[in-house]
Amino acid sequence: MANIKEIARMAGVSVTTVSRVLNNHPYVSETKRTAVLNTIEKLNYTRNMNAVHLITGRTHAIAVIIPNINLFYFSVIIEGLAQEALLAQYRLILCQTDYRHEEELKVLEMLRNKEIDGVVIVSTRMSSDVIDEYTAYGPIVICQDRGERRFSSVYIEHYSAFRSGLQYLHDKGYKQIGYCEGRQHGSSSSIRQIAFSDFLAATGQPFQEEWMMYNCMNEEDGGRVLHELLNMKKRPNALIITGDHVAAGLIIEAWKNGIRIPEDLAVIGFDDQPIGRSLGLTTIDNQLPEMGVTAFRIIYDQIQNNDSHPVHRKLEYRIIERSTV
Repeated sequence: MANIKEIARMAGVSVTTVSRVLNNHPYVSETKRTAVLNTIEKLNYTRNMNAVHLITGRTHAIAVIIPNINLFYFSVIIEGLAQEALLAQYRLILCQTDYRHEEELKVLEMLRNKEIDGVVIVSTRMSSDVIDEYTAYGPIVICQDRGERRFSSVYIEHYSAFRSGLQYLHDKGYKQIGYCEGRQHGSSSSIRQIAFSDFLAATGQPFQEEWMMYNCMNEEDGGRVLHELLNMKKRPNALIITGDHVAAGLIIEAWKNGIRIPEDLAVIGFDDQPIGRSLGLTTIDNQLPEMGVTAFRIIYDQIQNNDSHPVHRKLEYRIIERSTV
């Protein structure tokens, strides 16, 4: 296989000039650049990227731990990450883990083995202590609030966001509020469940277990929830739903079954997705694209500056009023 020295000899230039051409250095004459490129093509030269990584100490790649690629919540965060990565000429390696601990650890082992420059964790079941251990090998950013840890974080406060949505419904006159959630035992889910319980206690509303509905991930689940409501002897007059796609599925199924929104059932979502905007869904904007953008900027700055000091950024949520409440 050809090497840089051979290219330099055949092109009649120095090794330094070949290196500059390979790295797109601007200060090379067009004559010499053309000679080098023609020689590279003639020799069918391919750079040994492993050697380049050893020399530079960088892979220009960041791994992203994501439980499921097909859930819109995660894909919007990835979109924000990807936009910034493209601008910075960095590669994203998407690692779908399905919340499997062993798969998540494999990604962190990539960081230990210097296969990547850093890790962004969109959502995980790993403990903070486990993640802390791997910060010795490179920067890690998580899109959750884990408190003051050795890794960085970007997040919204799910407790206050959820309480605000519940209070919004209460102030509109709804006193029988149900709740649709994704994973029952997720870290953010658990925080929202505490917020819901605290809200019921503060407003003197009774807890109705059948009004708590879990495993709601997509439009089909929203339709399923609507039929569960129709089969209840006593049903809520308002729902707060953690996911605009779930809320959209419920609204569409409600229309099919003669349930008026919001006259018969008020609905507030959580994400501010395009499908919700199309249906006039009142929702809580939790800044998902900005979360991805911020996560990348944090980890990129840490990589460029060799800075392991953790950064914690809280994003502001807001309630967007539309026609479903």
